[in-house]
Amino acid sequence: MRIVIADDSNVVRQRLIRLLGDVSGVEVVGQADDVPAARILVETLKPDVAILDVRMPTGSGADLVLELKRMDPVPKVIILTNYAFPENRKKCMDGGADFFFDKSTEFQKVAAVLKKMLKEIQEK
Repeated sequence: MRIVIADDSNVVRQRLIRLLGDVSGVEVVGQADDVPAARILVETLKPDVAILDVRMPTGSGADLVLELKRMDPVPKVIILTNYAFPENRKKCMDGGADFFFDKSTEFQKVAAVLKKMLKEIQEK
């Protein structure tokens, strides 16, 4: 499973890479620190999953969800943010995000969700 991570924090990106390194079958194929770079990476690398932050210096991951869900193939989108306010959750989920997690309390859920996705693929 190919993953692109978009977060303006290098620390968060590296933490995610370490976390996902323990998930067999997952490969982080690209990293971006802003929305335009994330869009280009997803368009060119065609990952299975995009992990996005809501707030980045040049835009919102919430807005990017809408664009990613129009791509072919359509990646799964996981929002991982410190801004897990109800209005952000609603905007992301209404835009097509598959999952929405709070960085401070649900960081580990990203690995659990990816493991579940891998298991579902293997069972097909």
